[in-house]
Amino acid sequence: MVFVSVGTQKQQFKRIFDMVENSKVLLDDDIVAQTGNTKFCSNRIKMIESIDTNKFNEYIQKADFVICHGGVGTIFNALENNKKILVVPRLEKYKEHVNDHQLEVASELEKEGYLIMYKDGENFDKYVKQLKEFKPKRYIQEEKFLNILRKEI
Repeated sequence: MVFVSVGTQKQQFKRIFDMVENSKVLLDDDIVAQTGNTKFCSNRIKMIESIDTNKFNEYIQKADFVICHGGVGTIFNALENNKKILVVPRLEKYKEHVNDHQLEVASELEKEGYLIMYKDGENFDKYVKQLKEFKPKRYIQEEKFLNILRKEI
């Protein structure tokens, strides 16, 4: 099962759902998505607007991998559950967020080997294939990550 999460920001984030919906690599996967305020209809993805914390954690734990926005809560929840993560940062230029801090956070964590970050405009399926083979660095909470977050926030 693939779990997709886009957080609860007021801005729409249809771009991530378009890519997941049209992915040929994910054709045989069951996909569950937390949509937040994004309005998107799909016959392929089980769309859930709001998920309580316990159910959210359950989806993360059951997932083979996670595809998500660059929200630190979602990312660190998935890291703490040793999940493979593909981050698609919300971008200011598409009015998905007020700035590009998600890009900055995801970029730092990718450099450290914890996740894969989708680069805007590239072939999404290339990243999903890479994710399926990805061996992430095991996350152990350290002060270093708190410093990264403090710097970015």
